Amino acid sequence: MGMSTITFYGGDKGADEFQAKDETAANIGVSIGSHSTTAALRAYGGIERIAFISPYFPAANERVQKYFEDSGFEVVRDICLNCPNGPDVDALVQVGTNLTMAHPAAEAERSLGKTVIAINTATYWNALSTYDITDRISGFGRLLEES
Repeated sequence: MGMSTITFYGGDKGADEFQAKDETAANIGVSIGSHSTTAALRAYGGIERIAFISPYFPAANERVQKYFEDSGFEVVRDICLNCPNGPDVDALVQVGTNLTMAHPAAEAERSLGKTVIAINTATYWNALSTYDITDRISGFGRLLEES
C-alpha cells in the first residue's frame, strides 16, 4: 500500500487499527509502511537506536517518532535529506512513500556501511514475506538481497 504518513498516526495501536480497517475494506491482507519498516528493522536484528529521514513537517515527524518508540525503538533524531549520517544510530529509516528512495537507500547503505531502509522497499519486502515469498532481488539493499 503506497501510503506512509497516516500509517504512523496513533502509534502502534493506530497503525493496527488502520491496517485492520483497510484489510476489512479490501477483503485481503495489506502491508502498510509503518509496520513494514519495523518488521524490516527487526529482521536485521540488534537494531535499537534509529534516525529517520522524512519529507514531513515537524507535527508529522512527532507522530512517526511516537510510532517507532511504541514499537520499541529509540529515535535519536529525524534527519533532513541533506544532513550527514550519525554514528550513534544502528539504522536510518526513510519514511514518505511519495519519495523514490529504493535505489538511493541501497546505495547509501553500501556507502555508509549502515542499515538504510526505504519505506517502499520495506513494504514490498513485508508483503512478500507475509506470503512466504523468499525471492532475492538485487539492487534494492540488503533487505531484499538477503532477508
